[in-house]
Amino acid sequence: MLLKADKNKLRQKRHMRVRNHIHDVFRSLAHIYVQIIDDEKGVTLTAASSVEKGFEGSGGNIEGAKKVGAAIAKKALDKGITEVVFDRGGYIYHGRVKALAEAAREAGLKF
Repeated sequence: MLLKADKNKLRQKRHMRVRNHIHDVFRSLAHIYVQIIDDEKGVTLTAASSVEKGFEGSGGNIEGAKKVGAAIAKKALDKGITEVVFDRGGYIYHGRVKALAEAAREAGLKF
C-alpha cells in the first residue's frame, strides 16, 4: 500500500534546512505574515502581515502579498535594516511568496 506524504511535514523539513545555513515567511490560506528576525539574539526586529490594522485588501492573493512585502521593507528601512536573508519558510518560491520577496526588493531590501 502506498502512503501519501504529509505536505506540512515535508515543508517543515525544508524550512529547517534553510534555517540552519533572517527573514521568515508564513502563509495561510487567507493571510500572509513576514518577520525580520535576529537569529543570533533570537529576537524579532520587525514584522508585517495582512491581518494588521490598516491593511486594505486580502492576504490570500498576490496583490496582498506585494503590499505586505512593501510594508516589511518600509519598516525595516525605518529601523536601519537594509540587508536580510530570505527564509521562505519551506514554501516553494512561487506565487505569493515570490510576490512578497520581489515587492520587498523593489522597496529597497537586499537579500
